[in-house]
Amino acid sequence: MDKFVIKGGVKLKGELSASGSKNAVLPIMVASLLSCGKSVIRNVPDVEDVRYMIKVLEYLKAKVDFNNHTLVIEVPEKLNFKAPYDLVRKMRASYYVMGALLGRCNKVDVSLPGGCAIGERPVDLHIKGFEHLGCKITLEHGYIKARTRKLKGSDMFLEGSKGPSVGATINVMMAASLAGGKTVIRGSAIEPEVGDVAHFLNAMGAKITGIDTSIIAIEGVEKLHPVDFSVIPDRIEGATLLTAAAITGGELYLKNCNPNHMSSVLEKFREIGHNVKTDNKTVYLKAVKNLNPVEINVLPYPFFPTDMQAQFTSLLSLVNGMSVITENIFEKRYMHVPELARMGADISIDGNKAIIRGVKKLLGAPTMASDLRASAALVLAALAAKGESEVKRIYHIDRGYESIEKKLRKIGAQIRRAEE
Repeated sequence: MDKFVIKGGVKLKGELSASGSKNAVLPIMVASLLSCGKSVIRNVPDVEDVRYMIKVLEYLKAKVDFNNHTLVIEVPEKLNFKAPYDLVRKMRASYYVMGALLGRCNKVDVSLPGGCAIGERPVDLHIKGFEHLGCKITLEHGYIKARTRKLKGSDMFLEGSKGPSVGATINVMMAASLAGGKTVIRGSAIEPEVGDVAHFLNAMGAKITGIDTSIIAIEGVEKLHPVDFSVIPDRIEGATLLTAAAITGGELYLKNCNPNHMSSVLEKFREIGHNVKTDNKTVYLKAVKNLNPVEINVLPYPFFPTDMQAQFTSLLSLVNGMSVITENIFEKRYMHVPELARMGADISIDGNKAIIRGVKKLLGAPTMASDLRASAALVLAALAAKGESEVKRIYHIDRGYESIEKKLRKIGAQIRRAEE
């Protein structure tokens, strides 16, 4: 098991490019199962979640080749329709096979996923959507079993108690692409990753309209075809790298990104006081000294993303005054806070609020990551802290950030990977 050893206090300066979006490519990989033949997916990040999804696809009988950020996925006529517990428990995104296999096979058996370190992620909206498409759903021996003679289009409202569901929107959209008739998803998620999956499906021959809106319409087609497709940049990785420059008092040119996808985060950088400029595919951030505390309300896109909450908790811990973050998506997403406190941060939790009182400096310390974004938050804090820090359990960060230590070293970070 590896850890990061980081010597903090270095201003990070330079130029980096964003990788492809992990949260877009995982469902796109699964969506390739909706057609027989060979699809090519480009701009794919080389992260552990992608490597694991390859194993899922291979279990389902697809052949996969991954080289130089390009996936070649060859899908046979006959697929497995069962995703066992040992596959699903390790990565919740494997749950996307439900929509694809229902579209291809009209049946699927998927193990119920286990718990999640950052809170519950219920599957009720997925099931509700599939039932609207005419599926009979049963729960047997820890498996959700869905069966239908023929998927039929339906008009449905898919928003849950905490707002739209990215996973349910994508899952139902995939299945509805091969359903008979028209499906309308009201209350659909509008995250860029949802839109990218829709564009991928349309490139395969699907008929999806209302992309990037809360009402998506899918006119079912008889069959789809393989496609050559490039994935959007990763807005969360890009925003995390910009935060690394901000928290260390440095500056960064982030290239090959989509600034529009990061608009809520960029606006908070500006509100804090940092100098931020954008053009078509580039963001420039230059940190300043006189900073302002802010309030952040975490909500579904286009508002401030839950996947950047932990990183901004680290950033705001060094901003003079009192900042408040309200986390409205996941109920257990403050597990990085006790680790930050060990470095000298002054943060208290009140329900779903983090009350952050800025301190003058953080001090290096050994820390332990609990999940993907928490691990990024601890790396950021360590980059700014005085002295040496360790971040253990970095297999979490490897799930969603491609060789983050190599990227950070390019802009001056003193960070190395070592065995625990």
